[in-house]
Amino acid sequence: MSDRVYIFDTTLRDGEQSPGCSMTVPEKLRMARKLVELGVDVLEAGFPIASQGDFEAVDAVSREFPWVQVAALARSCTLDVERAAQSLRHARRPRIHTFIATSDIHLKYKLKKSREQVLEEAVAAVELARRDVDDVEFSAEDGSRTDPVFLEEISKAVVAAGARTVNIPDTVGFSTPAEYGQIIGRVVQALGDCAIVSVHCHDDMGLAVANSLAAIEAGARQVECTINGIGERAGNTSLEEVVVVLKTRPDVYPYRTGIQTEHLFSASELLSSIITFGPQPNKAIVGRNAFAHEAGIHQDGYLKEKSTYEIIDPRSVGVPEGKLVLGKHSGRHALLKRCQDLGFDLTRPELDALYQRFTAVADHRKKGLMDEEIIALIHEGQKIQTVAAD
Repeated sequence: MSDRVYIFDTTLRDGEQSPGCSMTVPEKLRMARKLVELGVDVLEAGFPIASQGDFEAVDAVSREFPWVQVAALARSCTLDVERAAQSLRHARRPRIHTFIATSDIHLKYKLKKSREQVLEEAVAAVELARRDVDDVEFSAEDGSRTDPVFLEEISKAVVAAGARTVNIPDTVGFSTPAEYGQIIGRVVQALGDCAIVSVHCHDDMGLAVANSLAAIEAGARQVECTINGIGERAGNTSLEEVVVVLKTRPDVYPYRTGIQTEHLFSASELLSSIITFGPQPNKAIVGRNAFAHEAGIHQDGYLKEKSTYEIIDPRSVGVPEGKLVLGKHSGRHALLKRCQDLGFDLTRPELDALYQRFTAVADHRKKGLMDEEIIALIHEGQKIQTVAAD
């Protein structure tokens, strides 16, 4: 089995569905340009039947980036599939991504249909989509809660109908890594080399990345994800996290992607500027504190050898460098380094005196001290020395 994992980015579709994340067509084009630069394999640009704006976004992305594989989402019904095909008419590498729910709970309460009806509609939608495009992906919505026998049956049926990719989503973030790995492994074994198995995990219990990694180990070769992990409810698998795990731990995960990781931070920043919020400060890879160190013990180790507390080179994901935050937990080593960076060469007694003043101020602040505040403390110490000498 190939070690290549394809990255299917759905920032512009599922990501946009989360509150506060809707984008205009020009904004989607700006974000799409960055995603292309990042190197995503498939760019899902919208859900054309949902709105005129989504239709125009898929069309605009297809025109602007003709060499890119562009996907459009469609429910498993004629109107949706035809609308998706129309939106992709200018794409050179179009993909129609059709889906229908397959779990008994969705069939009973949402669709009010039998398994036989759902199977028929899934196959019909794939066959219809294949009349317009060569590349069709089928998603079994709520796949992780679907009866395994039926999931295997419908997966085989849509591949026979022409689907190249079968996606088994953990739509409500219900599954756990070991369980999800078993589900994916069963579908992978059932389909063999006939289709790529894809995964689309949600983060309702904080397991989206872990579940995606378990799926890769089980044979999935496409991961559907978003920048900053945005998406419905608690969000989707974070693109930057799953990609950096694969890059950082090839000893555990011997797989590769085509992502240019040095563009990850700028992609995160761009998305944050377009929507109404950014990632939380402690967000892995792209959060403000991801490469920040404040504790004195950590700062001392970091200054001696960065790898003691920094397992990822920040430059490899587009962050210029790690940073030392000078606050009440900081030690003398970090304070001395900052003073030297600011152009002050202090003796040990001067450093000790500065450290006492520094901790006294930092103890009464919730945030770290700015450079100008440290300089003021240095000047204060110099004045004290001058007075004492007089």
